[in-house]
Amino acid sequence: MTAAAEAAGWRYRFTEPPDPVLVANVRWLAGYRHPRRGAGPWLPTLMAAFGSPRPAVEAVRELGDPIAVWPAVFHAFWSGVLSVRLDEPLHVRVIVSAARQEAEEA
Repeated sequence: MTAAAEAAGWRYRFTEPPDPVLVANVRWLAGYRHPRRGAGPWLPTLMAAFGSPRPAVEAVRELGDPIAVWPAVFHAFWSGVLSVRLDEPLHVRVIVSAARQEAEEA
C-alpha cells in the first residue's frame, strides 16, 4: 500500500479508530445539521443563555418548550455556535458555552 500511495504522490499512514463516544455524538448531531433545524431566531437567545458555561437543560428549561429549543441547541452544537465536549457522552446536564467565548479566552 505504501508504494502505491507514494507512486500516486500520496502519503499513507495508519491511524487509530475514532473514539466510539465521539462517533456516537457526531452521528447524533448530524441529524440536526440541516438548516431547517437551524438556530435562526433562537441564535441571540442561545448565545445569551450560554454566555457563561452551564448545563444545557437549565438553559433549555428557561428558554421555553423543550420540543422547540433542543433542536436549535443541537444544531448550534453541530454548526459550532455553541461549544460542548464531544469526547464525553452528550446528556441533558452537559456543560455548554457560547463558542465565541472560548475563542476569546484562548
